[in-house]
Amino acid sequence: MKAAVIEADNVLTVRQIPEPEVGDYDALVDILYGATCTGTDLALIAGKLPFRSPLPTVLGHESVGRVVATGPKVRYLQLGDLVTRVGTRPVGPYSISWGGFAEVGLAKDYRAMEEDGVLTDPWPDARRNRVLPKGMDPAGATMIITWRETLSYLTRMGMAPGKSLLVSGSGGNGLSYVAHGANLGGACVAMIGAASREQHARRAGATHYYDYQAEGLKDAVSAACGEGFDLVIDAVGKIGAADLGLTFLKPGGILGIYGLHDFGQCTIAPLRSQSTFTFYNGGYDEAETHDQVIAMVQAGQLDASIWLDLDNPYPLDQINEAFEAVRERQLVKALIRIEG
Repeated sequence: MKAAVIEADNVLTVRQIPEPEVGDYDALVDILYGATCTGTDLALIAGKLPFRSPLPTVLGHESVGRVVATGPKVRYLQLGDLVTRVGTRPVGPYSISWGGFAEVGLAKDYRAMEEDGVLTDPWPDARRNRVLPKGMDPAGATMIITWRETLSYLTRMGMAPGKSLLVSGSGGNGLSYVAHGANLGGACVAMIGAASREQHARRAGATHYYDYQAEGLKDAVSAACGEGFDLVIDAVGKIGAADLGLTFLKPGGILGIYGLHDFGQCTIAPLRSQSTFTFYNGGYDEAETHDQVIAMVQAGQLDASIWLDLDNPYPLDQINEAFEAVRERQLVKALIRIEG
């Protein structure tokens, strides 16, 4: 099968690798579509993250596939089901950096594994292999992975109706935080980002938008929501962004750094804040928000076309062109058509 393989730093190649073997609790899937995760994928390709698997490694973690066969102990995955967060497994010399950009992958039947007391290492990840409702578009459904992660992070952080939210960074994650902030009843949902992304942010639900290069940025943002924001999220993870965010927090507010741009190097200077604040470091659990995200999609509250060009996916063979379009900010995220 074809797969997108990181062979060396800044070298991503589509090549033929063996298909994964099906285990007792595995469902074999034809992977239909995957979406690029701008921050994580580009950092993995460049070798900037400590958790990249040994090279060569198969990239991709936002993929959706259709079940075509099942192992003997599978009970809750059926032929034809669309399943999220699928990918190949390590095979031969190839490790996986989640393995979603491959033509064939596996999903785990986590419910059967739980019932049978099989608590092996893959089990926590298996909870993200969830069956989608019948008739859901598999291309747009690649966004569910990003939406689940960010909704879990934001709700754990304390977002609730009437609260105010400031998001720094207008990429796919930042726009997801804006959409969730609006859907969760935020009274004021603001974003600092690139001028070219304002319409995306407005469509997602932003009430205020600020060009990060504009003069007078600090004064404008400070005046946006009264005494400050309840929550501030740095969705890029760039040095200095969190310190700027501190200046916009209201007393008792919560600051979070979600992005990976300068992973491990970001610091904060507490005295930049107006008063006492909380630094959120509680992570997220993608699986816990699956049902809530599906309900939002079905209610029309989350629209994948804000993030993806659903009509013009890149074939897997052109994945490098897709990543270049993302680097050049021609796209928020690129959609990859993996099936032939």
